[in-house]
Amino acid sequence: MKRLLIVTHAPSPNTRKLRDAAIDGAREGGDGAVEIVAKPALEAGPEDVLAADGILLGTTENLGYMSGALKDFFDRTYYGVIEEKQGLPFALYIRAGLDGTGTRRAVESIATGLRWKPMRDPLICRGDWQDAFVDECRELGMLAAAGLDAGIY
Repeated sequence: MKRLLIVTHAPSPNTRKLRDAAIDGAREGGDGAVEIVAKPALEAGPEDVLAADGILLGTTENLGYMSGALKDFFDRTYYGVIEEKQGLPFALYIRAGLDGTGTRRAVESIATGLRWKPMRDPLICRGDWQDAFVDECRELGMLAAAGLDAGIY
């Protein structure tokens, strides 16, 4: 069975809705054939990444950068997974009050250093809150899990 690791920073009710939607979508997309493991960024570690066949990351945009929690996750896992997890498929969603470009660039730079492969362009939920963000995160979770199940990633 393949394993999708979902690592998020969800400090507010709205970001928890996005996280929950991504998890629900992944469960639906994996249709029982993909194990879904969801952890807060501050609790996930290299052992979780080493056990994963794919990873979905979720973060807020904080001052034009990823959340400190996601940065901490990368700081703690980078060297522990760099050799063994090259080619790991990843997806990313960003809850951005501004444009999300700095956050996207920062996460993609680290993922490039790890030689992870994007499943698709990052989902950036920009500007004022929209309920459509929840549906978009659900679809991202579905895509990630279904793609792992089908062997696309």
